[in-house]
Amino acid sequence: MIEQIEGIVIGESAYRETSKIITVLTKQYGLIRMLAKGSRTLKSDLRNVTTKMTYGYFHLHYKEDKLSTLVSVDIIDSLKHIKTDIIKISYASFLLELAEQVMKQHHHEEIYDLLIATLKKIDEGFDPLVLTNILELKYLEYLGVMPILDACSVCGRKNSIATLSSDRGGYVCNHCLTGEKIVSEKTIKLVRMFYYIDISKITNLDIHESIKKEINEFLENYYDRYTGLYLKSKSFLKNMNRTELKV
Repeated sequence: MIEQIEGIVIGESAYRETSKIITVLTKQYGLIRMLAKGSRTLKSDLRNVTTKMTYGYFHLHYKEDKLSTLVSVDIIDSLKHIKTDIIKISYASFLLELAEQVMKQHHHEEIYDLLIATLKKIDEGFDPLVLTNILELKYLEYLGVMPILDACSVCGRKNSIATLSSDRGGYVCNHCLTGEKIVSEKTIKLVRMFYYIDISKITNLDIHESIKKEINEFLENYYDRYTGLYLKSKSFLKNMNRTELKV
């Protein structure tokens, strides 16, 4: 029986002389490994639809917890603007790797939905750094280490919030400051907004470079401190961000 499953290719590797094994992040089943027979041959119908970042409906013989066999793929969105821009490719590659790690720890359909919504917005031309930060923040909930963004993380006060601290786990009020770096009021408000925003409905991301820098630094430090995730694509992205965010 052939099943149709929506998903996106997050990895591929050669298998024997002419085939591939692809890893697909799916909404329905999480991560699936599929054998794409003959997909490395020039005449194969699977050749161009088994590459990383292929987003579509995968028709396959599904085997739970085993290697499934791919039959065909119908493309949903080619994400062509991402695939022709090295900066967008870099962000998208990181997000695919991040989504894979989050899904491994907590299989939930929304992990997939959030990834797809973010990639679509990047493809539409919205700021990839801001979108990446929004997704990173939302994924912290599925990793079980969400920062406290509705009160002081130290005393619980809901007013007089002075800064945002990765070391303290979120907001810090004036009464609990112990030398933390002070971020702008806009940064404090935007981080909270990032958590609640519907990515698919974003129409404007006009944020000052200094604010983007503060939010990105907070999330980088927070991930390093609390998640235990070490992603290969992150180092390149960090170096690129430091160059882009020099204010």
